[in-house]
Amino acid sequence: MTSMPVLWIVLTILAQTVLRAQAPPGQTAEPGQTAPPGGSAADEDYHVYTDSPRLLMSKRRIRLLQRERERQSMRWQQFDSLISGGAVMPEPGFAWALHYQAAGDAASGRKAIQWALGSGADPEKDLRQLALVFDWCARLMSPEQTDQLAAKLARGLNGPALADNDIRGRAARVLAAVALADRLSDHGEAFLRGVVQDWWRGKIVKQLASGLPAIPREQMYALYEVLFAIRDNLRIDLRESAWSYFKTLPIDELEGHYPGPFQAPENEYRIPIYVRDGEPDLAEAAMSRAAGLAMVDFDTNALENQYLQGWLMVDQFQLRGALGSVYDFLWANPYQPGLSYSRLPLVFHDPGTGHVFARTSWDDDATWIGYFDGRLQLFQDGRIQTLRSGAAVKPVHVGDAVLLSAADSNAARFRADAGSVFVLNLAPHARYNVEIDDREMMEMETDAGGTLLLSLPDGIHAGVRLHRQRD
Repeated sequence: MTSMPVLWIVLTILAQTVLRAQAPPGQTAEPGQTAPPGGSAADEDYHVYTDSPRLLMSKRRIRLLQRERERQSMRWQQFDSLISGGAVMPEPGFAWALHYQAAGDAASGRKAIQWALGSGADPEKDLRQLALVFDWCARLMSPEQTDQLAAKLARGLNGPALADNDIRGRAARVLAAVALADRLSDHGEAFLRGVVQDWWRGKIVKQLASGLPAIPREQMYALYEVLFAIRDNLRIDLRESAWSYFKTLPIDELEGHYPGPFQAPENEYRIPIYVRDGEPDLAEAAMSRAAGLAMVDFDTNALENQYLQGWLMVDQFQLRGALGSVYDFLWANPYQPGLSYSRLPLVFHDPGTGHVFARTSWDDDATWIGYFDGRLQLFQDGRIQTLRSGAAVKPVHVGDAVLLSAADSNAARFRADAGSVFVLNLAPHARYNVEIDDREMMEMETDAGGTLLLSLPDGIHAGVRLHRQRD
């Protein structure tokens, strides 16, 4: 899979259906509902009093991992063979501690502790792993070891200020605060309150509501570690304050991968969208799958997650490498029913983010078109073609839908010959005058990504003019 020079996109391809609403088949939205029922912020308690292990390792998950070991599942055998065979693990503390939790192997737990106490484990770089070892291997540590590792965690927790979009750094500190809660005078209350109220609701949620890409796609897994840690220990579901974003996220995650699998020595990968030059980052691809698996586990009843589960549980994409096998074993649940993703519409549009993804079919050799974060990409014959923001392209037909990138954000003129027209590259959240073949003008507003969706009568062949209204 390689990038290629920018070209005009001229495609006419057949498809089956168009997603006019943002829900998968069978989903009915509840009028006016933006969040599920939940308690008020005044009722929230930010003190951590839960028993260890309290990070990502619920009783249900421990039972599942032990069941996988007892039945000698493919995932357990792959993970266990790497650990038992002395493979070099990219995240050794995490891997050994998980092996201890699943198998009760004290030798693995002691290796995790030895690594965590060693000079190679940096409280700033490896804080997440240190927190997991502290929490998962607590019973194996002596009082002296517990004190030493707690001191390391405290140094990492009190490190330099983080950027708002540093989800990984924030997640590591959340895990550290929860793991250390018994040793903090306020049981983590001050730090965790700041994460929930100041960072999440005060900054990230507001950016999401504005349609800004507040959560980098490559850091989605780290976000779910935050969601689990907060929900499992504080009984606060952070999704409630951004429900519309999380409702469509599983389908966005699924659709935001190129169709063709990428063959690597250890297994095949589905490659998530990216905008840099060069070959795919397979570590990024592994973590994208890990994010999807965690997403399903967080809410197994959501219809959108059931489609995602059906997409994830394809055996050829099971992660078998030293990095991915740890996450695949931790999160994959082969007993969880999934729905066939091939039933999903071939065109997906999320007005909350402005993302538009369209494909000719669900086959591996399908042609795929994606508009995200102001970028327009075409994937065809194993190659990615990227058109920079502002480039005008000829209409791209997908079934009874057409995608068109406007020449600029102020005005556009084109001919429409499809029922649903997605006009891309306009100004976000802006009002436009829309005129079709000199008929009466109407006003419409673009979504968060600057996309305007026009639903025209079937069989129309008309000229369309758009002009942005001035404030």
